[in-house]
Amino acid sequence: MRTYKILILGASYGSLLATKLLLAGHTVKMICLPAEAELFNKEGAIVRMPIKGREGLVEIRSSELPGKLSAGGPDSANPADYDLIALAMQEPQYRAPGVRELLDKIAKSRVPCMSIMNMPPLPYLKRIPGLDAEACRDCFTDSSVWDSFDPKTLTLCSPDPQAFRPPEEKINVLQVRLPTNFKAARFDSDAHTAILRQLEADIEAIRFDPGDGKKIELPVKLKVHDSVFVPLAKWAMLIAGNYRCVQKNEMRPIKDAVHSDAEATRSVYDWVVRLCISLGASEKNLVPFEKYANAALSLGSPSSAARALAAGASNIERVDRLVKTVAAQKGMQLAAVDETVALVDGWLEKNRKKAA
Repeated sequence: MRTYKILILGASYGSLLATKLLLAGHTVKMICLPAEAELFNKEGAIVRMPIKGREGLVEIRSSELPGKLSAGGPDSANPADYDLIALAMQEPQYRAPGVRELLDKIAKSRVPCMSIMNMPPLPYLKRIPGLDAEACRDCFTDSSVWDSFDPKTLTLCSPDPQAFRPPEEKINVLQVRLPTNFKAARFDSDAHTAILRQLEADIEAIRFDPGDGKKIELPVKLKVHDSVFVPLAKWAMLIAGNYRCVQKNEMRPIKDAVHSDAEATRSVYDWVVRLCISLGASEKNLVPFEKYANAALSLGSPSSAARALAAGASNIERVDRLVKTVAAQKGMQLAAVDETVALVDGWLEKNRKKAA
C-alpha cells in the first residue's frame, strides 16, 4: 500500500481528519498555533467519538497509531513536499500573516488541495457551471488570498461530522458529537482524484482495538463523489440550522434553531435545496430534511459561527451571505434568509465597533 504525506492547515477540526489518516498509516503534518504545535508534538492528538451500540466514547490517541503526526507553524512546511493538502481552518484565518503566505505557496505549488471549510473557497465556486464566482467576492473576508489557485487543483469536502474541543480539556483533545462522513467532490484530474479514492479505501478498511481486544469499525469515513455539487448539501443544513442560531440579542442551540418551529425550518431548508438543484445538483446528492432534523436533535449547543459572534469575532465564515448572493444570480430570494444575513451583519458591526 502506498502511504501519502499530507499537510493539514488547522488543528482543531483538522485533527479529526488527521486521526483517520494516521489510523490508515499515512504521514500527517498539521499547521497550527505555537502552543498547539508544542502539545501535538509532545502528546499527540486525542480524539473521542461515539460508536453505535457502545456505551460512552472511544478514545483514539495518535501516539499509538501506525501513521506519524507532527505539527508546526506556517513557516515550517514546504507545500511541494506533500501529496495532498487539506484546508481545515475557518475562512477568515487564511488572511492571517504567515498563513496567507503559506496559502499562496500552496496555490502556486499546484499540489492537489482539499478544503474542509464550510465556506467553499472562491476557486472551487469557479468549478460550478453557470455560477458567477467573481460576483461572490464580497462574501469572503479577503477574497484575494485565493487568487493564485488553479480551480483544477482544488476540491471541496463537506465537513459534516460535528466536533468540538471540550473547554475543560487540553487543546489537543477533540470530541466528536455527530460522527457523520466527510463528503468530497472529485478533483478535475483523474490522478489527483485517485489519491482521494485511495484514502477513502484505506479509511474504510480501518479496524480499531478500543482496548478490549475486539477490533471495531469506526465512524467518520471519507466518501468521494464525482459530482461537484455533493459538498453543497451542507448549505441547507447551515442556513436552516447553524446560522439561525443567531438571534438579535443572544444565541440559541442548533436543536432549538431547527425544532422550535420545524415548519419554518423546513421551508428554509427546502428553499436552499431548490437553489442547489437549480445550479445542477441532483436530489439524490442532497440530504432529506427529516434526516437532518433528526440529527439536529443531538446538537444541544449553538453553532461555531454563533459562538464566535457571541465571543466578539470581527469576521466569521459567511455562507449565509454566499447563499443569498448565489440565489440572487438565479432570481431566487427568501425573506427568512435575508433576515438571518441582516442579523449576522448586525452582530459583526457591533463586534467591529467594540474592537475598534
